[in-house]
Amino acid sequence: MKTKKFWKWRNQAEAGTAPEERTLFLNGTIAEESWFDDDVTPQLFKDELNAGSGDITVWINSPGGDCVAAAQIYNMLSNYKGKVTVKIDGIAASAASVIAMAGDTVLVSPVSMLMIHNPATIAWGDHAEMQKAMDMLSEVKESIINAYVLKTGLSRPKLSHLMDAETWMDANKAVELGFADEIMTRAKAEPEKEPEEGEGDTDGEEEEKKFPPAPSSMLFSRRAADNALLNKVIAKYGEEKPRAGIGEQAKIPAPGEKGTPKTETGRSVDALMERLNLLKR
Repeated sequence: MKTKKFWKWRNQAEAGTAPEERTLFLNGTIAEESWFDDDVTPQLFKDELNAGSGDITVWINSPGGDCVAAAQIYNMLSNYKGKVTVKIDGIAASAASVIAMAGDTVLVSPVSMLMIHNPATIAWGDHAEMQKAMDMLSEVKESIINAYVLKTGLSRPKLSHLMDAETWMDANKAVELGFADEIMTRAKAEPEKEPEEGEGDTDGEEEEKKFPPAPSSMLFSRRAADNALLNKVIAKYGEEKPRAGIGEQAKIPAPGEKGTPKTETGRSVDALMERLNLLKR
């Protein structure tokens, strides 16, 4: 069975050689094919991780993926004997944000983003099967919160609220909330192309300068944005005119008679909210 790898190594030292810092790249979707009930792929990652020694720098640019794979990678990096430095130079969203929490030090690029949200799945069956899926997702969420708590020190209710709202953080907010330790700038950019198999580029170590987060930071919540939009719609279209009572209805002219009230052509609030929900899907 051919394994589709989403990770690559640079400076992968041979067994028995002197320890040196190694670099691990995690790019793209984390395990497009789930690691659930998969013994081959996790073992391959573990063998490559333990094939050398020395400190590891993990570069992450991933929209997320399989939470089972993310949990296993988190555990492997957490148990690694050397120092693990995580550098987010693009995006660490969903499951990728869990892996990032395994770093002894987490650095973020000034233009990087980090996103946390609730786990999701696809289920089918009767109400009992749906309930099983809901219970499973609740437990998965709690396990993810465990990793966030250990890194950030935030309370579980606060983290749960941030996940419920699908929260996006810029570099400053990630440091402010404790998901990252420092912001980095690079005098020399990391090569855009991924390293070839067996490539051992040790020349030109990049110079790195760290500085404290700027006073301003950005935190975006999709739920908050949706609610703000709905509030504006309701404020503009949601004022219902009082309905005429029985006595007032008797005074309303019949259709075609002079004084017939004009029919309103505006959409109802329910119709507008339904259209907004369709747009969000």
